[in-house]
Amino acid sequence: MIDMIFLSDVLLPPLLEGLVVTLKLIACSIPFGLLTGILISTGRVYGNPAVSFLCKTYVIIFKGTPLLMLLFLIYFGLPSIGISLSPFIAAVTGFIICNGAYNSEYIRGAIQSVKSGQMVAALALGMTKRQAIINIVLPQALIRAIPGVSNEIIYLIKYSSLAYMLTCIELTGAGKIVASRYFRFTIVFLIVGLIYLFLVTIAGKLLTMLEKKFAVPGLIK
Repeated sequence: MIDMIFLSDVLLPPLLEGLVVTLKLIACSIPFGLLTGILISTGRVYGNPAVSFLCKTYVIIFKGTPLLMLLFLIYFGLPSIGISLSPFIAAVTGFIICNGAYNSEYIRGAIQSVKSGQMVAALALGMTKRQAIINIVLPQALIRAIPGVSNEIIYLIKYSSLAYMLTCIELTGAGKIVASRYFRFTIVFLIVGLIYLFLVTIAGKLLTMLEKKFAVPGLIK
């Protein structure tokens, strides 16, 4: 009975508040992380040498930088040059930067898998290079990149737990506060883990449905 009272009256309310913050972090990071990945991969493949070099450098730096260190640099480092961000904005910024770097690699590979003859044909029909990229290449590439990008979305759901290191009290942060206050670490983090498992499972099923919906017969199994 004591455990049920603890769960219903003490643990669940802050966890639900933290879950809302976690969902906001994910909802803000996923679309902009995908957009960043598209821009970086397109610039790397089709940009002039300077743009391609900058995009490649971006990927090298942010794929090789631990996410937690990146979050610390954004939240604790930027104020030294006069840029102060709230914990939530700092966390979302770090997630977007990191997620965009990894997404760009999946999308770049997908872009390069589209036969170059399609670009030639589009240009021969009077399209500009930009029109050909947007209307011919990218739609095919994004479909082929869905499995890889889906993995990054799953990782992002789990990486969102790092936001509490910036005092952004999301699901993990809320759980840690309760666990430290009542010394109930096992039950608290077991429930937090189950919530993350639920989120990842639901996201995985939705992404699998998306992949099947846009699958090209004979191309994606």
